[in-house]
Amino acid sequence: MPLQGLDALFRPASIAVIGASHRIQGAGHLVMKNLLSGQFSGPVMPVNPKYDAVAGVMAYPDIASLPRVPDLAIICTPADKNPAIIEQLGQKGCKAAIILAAGTQPGPLAQMKSLARHYQMRLLGPNSMGVILPHLGLNVSFAPFPAKPGRIAFVSQSAAVCATILDWARHNDIGFSHFISLGDAGDIDFAQLLDYLARDRHTNAILLYMDAIQDARTFMSAARAASRNKAVLVVKSGKTRFGAQLGHLHTGGDVGLDAAYDAAIRRAGMLRVRDTHDLFAAVETLNHAQSLRGERLVILTNGGGPAIMAIDTLLARGGKLASLSDTTLAALDQVLPSAWSHTNPIDIVGDAPIARYVDSLKVLLESDDFDAILLMHAPSAAVSSTRVARALNEVIRQHPRAQRFNILTNWSGETSVFEARRCFTEAGIPTYRTPESAASAFMHLVEYRRNQKLLMETPVSISDMPSDIDTVRELIRQALDEGTLSLDTHEVSRLMAGYGIQTLPTWIASDASEATYIAEQLGYPVAIKLRSPDIPHKSDVSGVMLNLRSAVEVAQAADAILDRVRQTYPGARISGLLVQRMARRAGAQELHIGVRLDPVFGPIILLGDGGVDWEGEEQAAVALPPLNMTLARYLVIHALKSGKIREQRSQRPLDIPAICRVLTQVSHLIIHHPEIVSLDIHPLLVSGDELVALDVNMTLSPFEGEGQARLAIRPYPKEWEENAQLKDGSPIVLRPILPEDEPAHKDFVGHVSDEDRYKRFFADVVIGHEELAHMTQIDYDREMAFVAVALDGDILGVVRAVSDPDNQDAEFAILVRSDLKAIGLGRLLMEKIIRYAKSRGLSMLSAMTMPSNRGMLVLARKLGFKVEMHLEDGIVELRLPLHQQE
Repeated sequence: MPLQGLDALFRPASIAVIGASHRIQGAGHLVMKNLLSGQFSGPVMPVNPKYDAVAGVMAYPDIASLPRVPDLAIICTPADKNPAIIEQLGQKGCKAAIILAAGTQPGPLAQMKSLARHYQMRLLGPNSMGVILPHLGLNVSFAPFPAKPGRIAFVSQSAAVCATILDWARHNDIGFSHFISLGDAGDIDFAQLLDYLARDRHTNAILLYMDAIQDARTFMSAARAASRNKAVLVVKSGKTRFGAQLGHLHTGGDVGLDAAYDAAIRRAGMLRVRDTHDLFAAVETLNHAQSLRGERLVILTNGGGPAIMAIDTLLARGGKLASLSDTTLAALDQVLPSAWSHTNPIDIVGDAPIARYVDSLKVLLESDDFDAILLMHAPSAAVSSTRVARALNEVIRQHPRAQRFNILTNWSGETSVFEARRCFTEAGIPTYRTPESAASAFMHLVEYRRNQKLLMETPVSISDMPSDIDTVRELIRQALDEGTLSLDTHEVSRLMAGYGIQTLPTWIASDASEATYIAEQLGYPVAIKLRSPDIPHKSDVSGVMLNLRSAVEVAQAADAILDRVRQTYPGARISGLLVQRMARRAGAQELHIGVRLDPVFGPIILLGDGGVDWEGEEQAAVALPPLNMTLARYLVIHALKSGKIREQRSQRPLDIPAICRVLTQVSHLIIHHPEIVSLDIHPLLVSGDELVALDVNMTLSPFEGEGQARLAIRPYPKEWEENAQLKDGSPIVLRPILPEDEPAHKDFVGHVSDEDRYKRFFADVVIGHEELAHMTQIDYDREMAFVAVALDGDILGVVRAVSDPDNQDAEFAILVRSDLKAIGLGRLLMEKIIRYAKSRGLSMLSAMTMPSNRGMLVLARKLGFKVEMHLEDGIVELRLPLHQQE
């Protein structure tokens, strides 16, 4: 349904309240009270056959009798009545409704969604508390408190969390652009709200409280788009499996792995905050803090203990404490007593007067040793906390370099420092009650900056990444035809080799004597491993025996494994024993790489230490495919920093690029072959740049449909690659753009004249790394860019189309090298993007160009575009209705 339908929800001209009531505690009464206490100037129409008027406003007996069509209806009636009410509102022509009732069953909810689609009507809820739009003075909710105007949009699935945040925000003078209780997201969901709020001029930052999401693909697309423009913070409940199950009962969403949500939030460039304490700090940070210049923090304090608490939190979350230069230390020596700490944190001693704070801050503001300053103060009998705050506010307001730094404050305590914290809030400086919350708030900014950097980092291009798709597809087909759904190392070795993943050669023995014979042929030492489809973890029966050095040891080990299985799992099927020559383990480290199918996000890739049979995701770092070398590197670094991989000092340093290569190969494997349900490479032996899979287990399942649909992020659409030829006979490749194309794209832009760039961008632009990253790291679900590439790898031209979130219309743009015109390049690219737009079901392709861009105008007319001149505005509009194209 069209995103534009949200206008009726967020900019209504008239409102009907269905079930408006005199009952003091009833939702119908509270909604009317809140609505009338605001500044909404349009007609308000209560509907209730019991009353002539509600809250002094004439009421109507039913929806049909309303004197005009309401843009928005607030439905305050019991859940069982609501399907009929949606039907009546749809017949009346209403375009949006908020459903407050909880307890809506799946059947009636599906009925309401069907009716809403039929009448092109948008629904918020059910189980919604409503919406508050402070910049319009509009409160259509039963919230117990109003909201002040501000620049933060808050969206929550929990009405209780909404009420808590409203109360806290009122106390702390925090305002909002939108305050939205999403409820059970029967129609409108997080994705659509992100798309709307990302374009809203009143909103600078977005904060989400979620229990679960319903469509991972649309959520990821909307989140990635929104976070490129505005800070998006997420509080996700259900970190434990039990908590997630309760969230499922609350909202009806699937129970996905918390680590998968974590990976998705990072991948989209958003920031996750962990709990309610963090949530309050996040709102404070969003409300005041500017973009972070860097990660080095300096602390100015009158107490060592609180500073240490802040540092513990900072370092535990991967923060950086700034080092002070000799120049800064010398300057501080001039204004501080000899007893000061002479290091960061700068402890200016508990009896510090106002002048000492002021002089120290002035020294710091002249330094470039750090990027952010945390000002801390513990209550002191020697000085007024409020007077210190006011003096520092004045320094920050007047000093010409103050805007270069992020400045945060922590005035610890309650009653004695309440007024001081209010001074900072009124001055637009973020302030926190505890040292830990101040340090956490700073780390919110750091982690958000890192996630944004991840969105912009150019991947390393690897041209020799093997992927023998056809051979592997045939091997999987054969296994499925034979009914073999579980494959072990021996069976999967050829399949893994098709993607360049080396496995240790493996032989199968049926008993101890055959295992002995194979070992004699291989040479000692050898390893023997159990094969059983009924025992997923060999460790349960000590099913792996290593470093066997003789025929006697092999025979004894084989018999012992089989005996343990008979005793422990008497009914288990035994498919034999795997025999491998021992890999060289000296100085090597064992890792565990896995693939699991998450119910929300589809396939996910896990990485952790070897020797661990995962019972849950807690022991592994998680990433969403598709991975490239850069994304794989972030997964490895995350695994190391979070302790999921513990690098052993006695072993050779991990070759991170080599590990990234294997992770990227695994990503390609599962993208190309949707029949792979799970995969375990355990252990993967890492010795320098040599990586060998010692044990591999794979589970298959027949798959029908479009394989990419199961992925939360649409991968590179290889099917759109094609060879073509220019008018002069030169061969080229037309293909979708890749993140790795950034260097070539930069060179391409350098071959475009200033005049042609002006025609394309309507301005004199300098295209740097950030702009190039936006151009090359695209969401293939919403945007497509085709590049024409010469055989030497040079980019000759590019055409791109960006669709609206509803996949109805797309705006296109084309640019070719200025020295390569009139050779058919522009037409090839335009015909390609038209074919693509039609295949995606788009209705319209459109663009704006200049009247002087005659080449584009001629080509557009030849391709069937409608050309409309707007000479007074200096633009030409090009429109191609695709449904008319054959």
